[in-house]
Amino acid sequence: MASIRISSLHKVYGKTPAVRGVDLSIGTGEFVVILGPSGCGKSTLLRMIAGLEDITSGVVAIDDVIVNDLEPGDRGCAMVFQNYALYPHMSVSENIGYSLKVAGVARAERDEKIRRVATLLGLDTFLDRRPAQLSGGQRQRVAMGRAMIRSPRVFLFDEPLSNLDAKLRLQMRLEIKRLHRELGSTSIFVTHDQLEAMTLADRLVVMNGGKIEQVGTPQEIYRRPASLFVADFLGSPPMNFIPAVIDDEGKAVCADGLRPCPDLIWDLEPGAEVRIGVRPGDLQIVGRSARGALPFEVEMVEDLGTENHLHGTTTGLRMTAVLATGEAVPDHPFAVLIPESAVHLFRERDGARIDPRSVSRIH
Repeated sequence: MASIRISSLHKVYGKTPAVRGVDLSIGTGEFVVILGPSGCGKSTLLRMIAGLEDITSGVVAIDDVIVNDLEPGDRGCAMVFQNYALYPHMSVSENIGYSLKVAGVARAERDEKIRRVATLLGLDTFLDRRPAQLSGGQRQRVAMGRAMIRSPRVFLFDEPLSNLDAKLRLQMRLEIKRLHRELGSTSIFVTHDQLEAMTLADRLVVMNGGKIEQVGTPQEIYRRPASLFVADFLGSPPMNFIPAVIDDEGKAVCADGLRPCPDLIWDLEPGAEVRIGVRPGDLQIVGRSARGALPFEVEMVEDLGTENHLHGTTTGLRMTAVLATGEAVPDHPFAVLIPESAVHLFRERDGARIDPRSVSRIH
């Protein structure tokens, strides 16, 4: 196990920046997930930690030892890739133990370690098979076994579940989480899949445009996104946004003069453009005469078994509301209400989260 410190890390390809001034500390035994869209720099960051990409500037330190100039094999890291990268002509046993063979480990010791790792991964009955004879999930476990057998200080996962179907992804998420609990190794997992990120991470790192947007626990980031990008990227169904303008009283006014948050005040200049955000599951169904209510016109209802997704419009904008199973979809005109505790507001010009100064009126 090892701690990792990343300071002012930059990576530039020609004149194109891929990673821009990343600072991040990862504790010993922590499972950190780096989440972001394609091209945000997350895999490049992982590869710089592994030593597979040169660092333009900045520092990567493992256990307080700067490893910028160390070869990948000398950093104590093991990497699991998206494409498995198994040797097709070798058996499962030979694939798992190949690094030990190259290192000159004696056959008896090598076989013992292979059996131990294979048993831990549920591969002990597949040791004589070739990769072509395995399922996608089994191949991914072989790739993990090949990394584990080196007893690395750091595990690096580069979107390892992307090629699996939904059921196998679920199984492998559980497998990876179980192995992390048993091994206690420091792990960094890169993904663009928010479900993987939310279920695996001790801490979540959200990246955008080569920079870190926010770091925190999955629940901290989901419940209190620091920027418009994070709020929009994380959540399924995604967060609803309503454009608004701050008036002379510091209140948010949207189309048709409606005030969906009538008791909240923001310290922003009059005329400032903002976006009010609310998670679909936080919306409340109310009558159209309710104070602060937004009239809702239903266009389609998705019945997902555990909940209903109501897709429609309010003040001319697309909006989604979520109802729990058993909660009837109204058959009469209705509105939606944003509870004060569920309001998120972001400044339009820079996407920054702005919290209200006053949270409720005095009755």
